[in-house]
Amino acid sequence: MHALRLSFALLLGLAASAATAREYRYSDAHLHYVDFFQESAGMDKLLQRMAEANVEHVMLSGIPVAKKWDENEPKRPRYYAGDDANAYWYTATDTLIAHAYKQVPAEQRKRFHPFLSGFNPNDKNSDAHIRRMLELDPGLWQGIGEIFTRHDDLTALIHGDAPRANNEALARVYHLAAEYDLPVMVHSNITSKRERNPLYLQEIEDPLRNHPHVRFIWAHAGTSMEIHRHQEKLDFLLPTVERMLETYPNLYIDLSWTMLRPYLLDKDGKPDPKWVHLVSSYPARFMLGSDVVGRFDSMGEYMQGFEPFLDALPEDVAHKVAHDNFLSVLPRRVQAELEE
Repeated sequence: MHALRLSFALLLGLAASAATAREYRYSDAHLHYVDFFQESAGMDKLLQRMAEANVEHVMLSGIPVAKKWDENEPKRPRYYAGDDANAYWYTATDTLIAHAYKQVPAEQRKRFHPFLSGFNPNDKNSDAHIRRMLELDPGLWQGIGEIFTRHDDLTALIHGDAPRANNEALARVYHLAAEYDLPVMVHSNITSKRERNPLYLQEIEDPLRNHPHVRFIWAHAGTSMEIHRHQEKLDFLLPTVERMLETYPNLYIDLSWTMLRPYLLDKDGKPDPKWVHLVSSYPARFMLGSDVVGRFDSMGEYMQGFEPFLDALPEDVAHKVAHDNFLSVLPRRVQAELEE
């Protein structure tokens, strides 16, 4: 009888736990509709995976470069790092994004948020090009990015000088973003593969300081899988991000997959209390992204992989990070349309 009562109590406990389990709706704040060859699994597949992963909104962007299949390479590479062939700036990526967006049924379009990315960040003509794109499709574009600046080995594969987030060409783009009320996502590595210090930090801090009216989304807080392969965990990252959030109210952090480990979760899959405290202290400044590239099968795995960390946050903060914060940085006109 005692064992029976114990089993019944255990079942009641499990039922209560299940009843209080959180369910999250997601906004994917970092998604590339095409890959480095400007190919995609397509909108039907994306919609299917969004439904399966409980993703209600996505940032819809291209890839600003295309990988060359060099004459001297016998096999087509599968990724930009597949061989030593160059990559080159590819403006038509935005045409592909606009076309894909227009294929979506009208009642579903509010779920998709196109960002312009097809321009050379070292070219001071780029702001003029972006303005033309905005004028060609009034109201379609809702942000700029992901802008590739310091980007692991990809930087070395692109002809010309290494793009910097604080160069003059991008300053002109940021002024345009402020004029059109557009958020800007920037990929700017915080350091190189070898230096155990924030070598490139000034390159992202300058625009944050000089363009206070622009909402900047820092892609995975300057980290990358390539940096982690060489350096594992960057001990200076958390205090640096904390200082920057306090200093720059226009800074938002994209917690896409390279942030999950080794930062948000430890090697045993448990939430890091220091990151839990930081995100809880700035509840409106973090958002989640899958960072999938042209193929969407892993979207659910990436987004739901954040659940142990989200569950460690206060519930209201968790829902903001999972869903609301990305929508809050979009242009005011878009936010008004979403509230209708």
